[in-house]
Amino acid sequence: MKTKELNKVYNPKVVEDKWSKYWQDRGFFKADTDSQREAFSMVIPPPNVTGSLHMGHALNNTLQDILARFKRMQGFDVLWVPGMDHAGIATQNVVEKMMAKEGIERHTLGRKGFVERVWKWKKESGGRIINQLKRLGASCDWSREQFTMSPELSRVVKEVFIRLYEEGLIYRDERLIIWCPRCLTALSDIEVEHEEISAKLYYIRYPIADGKDSFITVATTRPETMLGDMAVAVHPDDERYSGYIGTKILLPLTARKIPVIADVMVDREFGTGAVKITPAHDFNDFEVGKRHRLDRIDIFDERAHVKAEIKDIDKGVMEKISGLHAHKAREKVIHILKEKGFLTKSEDYGHAIGRCYRCKTVIEPYLSPQWFVRMESLVKEPIKAVEEDKTKFVPKGWDNTYFEWMRNIKDWCISRQIWWGHQIPAWYCIKCNGEEIFEIHGERRFTAKARPIVSRIDPEVCPTCGGSDIARDNDVLDTWFSSALWPFTTLGWPEGAEELHRYYPTSVLVTGFDIIFFWVARMMIMGLKFMNDVPFHEVYIHALVRDAEGQKMSKSKGNVIDPLIIMDKYGTDAFRFTLAAMASQGRDIKLAEERIEGYRNFCNKIWNLARFTLMNLNGFNSQPILHDTKLTLADKWILIRLKYAIEAVRKGMDGYRFNDVANAVYQFIWHELCDWYVEFIKSDLKGDNGEEKRNTAQAVLLKVLRDSIKLLHPIMPFITEEIWNVIPRERTEESESITVAAFPTPAEVVFSEAEMDMNVVMDVIKAVRNMKSEMNIPPSSFVQLICQTDNERLQSLLTSARGYLASLAKLSEFEVSSYAERPADAASAVVGEIELYVPLKGLVDFAEEEKRLIKEIERLSKEFDGLERRLSNKDFLNKAPDEVVSESRERLNGIMEKKKKLGEALVRIRDIKAD
Repeated sequence: MKTKELNKVYNPKVVEDKWSKYWQDRGFFKADTDSQREAFSMVIPPPNVTGSLHMGHALNNTLQDILARFKRMQGFDVLWVPGMDHAGIATQNVVEKMMAKEGIERHTLGRKGFVERVWKWKKESGGRIINQLKRLGASCDWSREQFTMSPELSRVVKEVFIRLYEEGLIYRDERLIIWCPRCLTALSDIEVEHEEISAKLYYIRYPIADGKDSFITVATTRPETMLGDMAVAVHPDDERYSGYIGTKILLPLTARKIPVIADVMVDREFGTGAVKITPAHDFNDFEVGKRHRLDRIDIFDERAHVKAEIKDIDKGVMEKISGLHAHKAREKVIHILKEKGFLTKSEDYGHAIGRCYRCKTVIEPYLSPQWFVRMESLVKEPIKAVEEDKTKFVPKGWDNTYFEWMRNIKDWCISRQIWWGHQIPAWYCIKCNGEEIFEIHGERRFTAKARPIVSRIDPEVCPTCGGSDIARDNDVLDTWFSSALWPFTTLGWPEGAEELHRYYPTSVLVTGFDIIFFWVARMMIMGLKFMNDVPFHEVYIHALVRDAEGQKMSKSKGNVIDPLIIMDKYGTDAFRFTLAAMASQGRDIKLAEERIEGYRNFCNKIWNLARFTLMNLNGFNSQPILHDTKLTLADKWILIRLKYAIEAVRKGMDGYRFNDVANAVYQFIWHELCDWYVEFIKSDLKGDNGEEKRNTAQAVLLKVLRDSIKLLHPIMPFITEEIWNVIPRERTEESESITVAAFPTPAEVVFSEAEMDMNVVMDVIKAVRNMKSEMNIPPSSFVQLICQTDNERLQSLLTSARGYLASLAKLSEFEVSSYAERPADAASAVVGEIELYVPLKGLVDFAEEEKRLIKEIERLSKEFDGLERRLSNKDFLNKAPDEVVSESRERLNGIMEKKKKLGEALVRIRDIKAD
């Protein structure tokens, strides 16, 4: 048979570029709505249009692609929908920073001009991550690429908003919301990153208003907000303050009298048990204010600077703090309180602050009119769906995280005060709402009392008064609002009945635990609301990728590993295999370049295996039926091991145990196929044992190679496609690409006896190799082996396996008997019922070997003692990084094991000398 050839060295760059283009040009990844095959569907977690491939993307999309390729090879009609998120705040920040370098501010361009500038940026620079995902090998149906701000999806987003509004599930209200003073927009509570800091707790005297020389001392971490205080609260059961409830106190630095109120919200153990109530600047205080009907005084503007005028504030105080940022205002207020004798003390106090998840600015509670979704009624069905396993989380424990958030849900603030995004389809009549208008940075805005006109088309006149002076709401929707609709809007909702019927619900969602709240829960809510069904049957939650020491990757730490650089250096297949091999459920990935380099060596091993196979197919002109009578012991053994590997891979795939899949393929190809079978059949392939055995060995090797690369393809798509296109295929396997070749199924082979026999042969070979190693005999040196056993079956087995033993154990002489006297100078070992003797005369200088072993044991003992002292040192255990302590313990255990083996070898040497 004339065969094609592979290059001597595997070059990932050449191979990857070629096959990536080939797959896309030939349309192998396109779904077929008319197909009779069973559907398997996924939607990609849409990366931000601003994004560049990072480790999180690489892991997430590698795991999705493994599933897509596996299911495609199983014969499913696979739809994997790709796309990008418009990423409102993130994208606006990127474009604003770019414009700032040109000396342009967005308000100079105006809203229309700025949005046009963002679209221009998106066309020129946005979306580079899509090409990076293609480079990673992502087998999405790229003809269906979606964008959350496309005209089609924008129309659908508007429709969803209006339907929810018409049902009373969307409303507008003035509430205390989380506000980013840098991005100048509202945030949801899950868009805030919390950080523990060391701060101060300040104790401030609030004088009683009746003129007596008495006061209540309150404790606060934010003295600057006291200028907006509307009450002092105590617990109703706190006897210390029972006589003060209902009285008035004088708010320091102001002319304001505020009441002392009783509320169960107060923690009697905090500070003095009396707390200031600032309804416009604290979420708990806002709720207390509503219960006690307190006014709200907002002392900060939208940038968290003190306003120019605040009701009732001392004029001298206002002159000192007006225009200051909140943090500077705090310093000034503390100074003034000290001067006037109101500050009694301060003490260290640790507490959490929130930061904007995009720009890391400290957020502020801010009183503002916003749009909200009523969540209480919407979460009932999504909770029930997970309880009833209509959607299952894998691993199981993540459903508790889902339930925790769903069962304690708050109304969702969906409006954002930026320009890039889906503008809310609401308008206001100027005539009807003239008194409800205010401005921020020249933008006309409306209070929560204004009556909106929510419409599918732009209204020309007011339906109430007929006036034509109408202004659109400037707010846009939270990015996560459109993302929550992703599973059904990308399939053509509401018109696309055919695709929705075929591919919805999707089969599985693969995502990280950090967006269970942001995205997974909200897709469940919207999917059940608008499709009356869950958006996905299963949710696989993968772990984080950390650095080699287990630290979270960050630019500030300088430990970020760039996947693009890694793919350039080691090849995409090696990188993907590393991620899969380390993707153990419930355990974060500690990524080290050494592991990636190791799997690059695995790529080379596979490449060389394929080259070896091709070079040994000369004279192979048929595909013989693999009759048991033609198969050697080695053939039967590798076929049963192949069956087990196929079963392990399929089981791992079905259970999302990607590490099990990778490890099963790795162990089979490297440690069974290459290390053993290839070595067993080399003489057969040379024709030393006859043409029939040669042809059988060729057929078995070719079959096992074909099935091995098919097992490997979902994880390593590029190298397997290259090999697939050069090796001969079975007549029934004419697929033009391995991407659509049939995934292996376990063969109906029953070679259990052959497997046990081969295990005995391999154990004998390993025993001989170990004896050589222990006696410091080079592995390539030939030795004599004497096998003694009373078991006639084992005698027959060993005799028939003479060729395997002689070749792999490097035997010069081989003897099997029911009784053999142990040679005086022989090393010995036992394998089951077999005693093995390897005569050492002429191979080992026993005196010199004894000296060498003693010297090596002494060296290891010194190293052992040093490590033991270090590990018994409390300072070392307390101060050294965990990974250093762990590494020391592993080293100690390794030395113990090595000393044990050397000690055994020394005993053996001395026994031989004694004999």
